[in-house]
Amino acid sequence: MTRAEPIMTVSDLDLMPEDTNRYEVIDGELFVSKAPSIDHQLVSSNLHFNFQLYLRESPIGKVIATPGVIFSDIDGVIPDLVFVSSERLDKIRTGPRFTGAPDLIVEILSPGPDNQRRDRIAKMQLYGKFGVLQYWLVDPQNRVVEIYTLKGQSFGKAVIFSDQDELTSDILPGFRCAVSSIFAV
Repeated sequence: MTRAEPIMTVSDLDLMPEDTNRYEVIDGELFVSKAPSIDHQLVSSNLHFNFQLYLRESPIGKVIATPGVIFSDIDGVIPDLVFVSSERLDKIRTGPRFTGAPDLIVEILSPGPDNQRRDRIAKMQLYGKFGVLQYWLVDPQNRVVEIYTLKGQSFGKAVIFSDQDELTSDILPGFRCAVSSIFAV
């Protein structure tokens, strides 16, 4: 299959306008999304807060909101939240962005088919290909968190946590978070 449009690179992202849009490139394709909604940001803040509480008691790494993550010359994204273990941090923290796979990436789903395609297909394939150990899809509309764990170079079937559940993760030993607290907006 040949591409009709030119391939975008991570370097091209530096030429994008300074506006409220989020610009990402996945496999050379440019993805543009609007600034997240207030509810989206509240969900992100709630989850970030729960990560911080956990990491105070278990300082095994860092959680960072909306960092740039560069996987290759044609793959650069801005996830909602990223967790990097202490062991991996110095290996992938190079300059102002991460260059390599964090341990865990969280994306909060925004409404719309383009957003769904980007997070459920393009980013999931990208993160699997480059070795992200766990991928969380947070769905505010349905009040669920889907956790995908890497198996080879792709993710296995999701473990789904709903509003009544307590969220846990093998990547974060001892982490517990009421799913309902994430969606308290």
